[in-house]
Amino acid sequence: MNYNVKILRVENLNHNVKRFTTERPEGYEFTPGQATHVSVNKPGWKGEDRPFTFTSLTDADTLEFTIKIYNSHNGVTDELDELKEGDELILREAAGAIHYEGPGYFIAGGAGLTPFIAIFKDLEKQGKLEGNVLYFSNKTDKDIFLKEELDSMLGEKVRYVVTDQKDTEYYNGYIDEEFLRNNITDLTKHFYVCGPKAMTKDVNAALEKIGATTEELVFEK
Repeated sequence: MNYNVKILRVENLNHNVKRFTTERPEGYEFTPGQATHVSVNKPGWKGEDRPFTFTSLTDADTLEFTIKIYNSHNGVTDELDELKEGDELILREAAGAIHYEGPGYFIAGGAGLTPFIAIFKDLEKQGKLEGNVLYFSNKTDKDIFLKEELDSMLGEKVRYVVTDQKDTEYYNGYIDEEFLRNNITDLTKHFYVCGPKAMTKDVNAALEKIGATTEELVFEK
């Protein structure tokens, strides 16, 4: 089923990440970490849909999407970049993505953070954020988004990793086997991994090398 929703607000979170707040169809449900396929309600774009994760609380009156814009792709996010309040999106049913299964380590690369945002918001509302840690990797300092929100929710339990900027104020390197060995203190916890496919594959392989079991890994398959 398709749902046409009006955009209520567009916010720039950094140089290439935007937050879209939309109407919420009556009875529309999702769980933290789920996504839906989204397209732009304009001629030529209605059939061009892409999956985006909800980043709002499940009981909010509106829906929210935090989307990285890829201007070089000449695709859906390019078109999203041009949208303003009053324009419309087309949503499908919520499905898939990552579900919270208990306290653990969240490992995100770039836009891979988005499934975790609704999860953290939901846990914070319930007072159940304790025991969770986030490692958030980006290419440069300016690519980091929602830092204030993450710091507010997680405090010292969030660590920023920057791969391509030597003079970063954060950890410069990769979330690789060495990083994980130095930072993972409890292998019995869950591991939530989301990011580019190559990163997800490498991180999952490194986690298994240091002793995490397949059952503990939670990621988009």
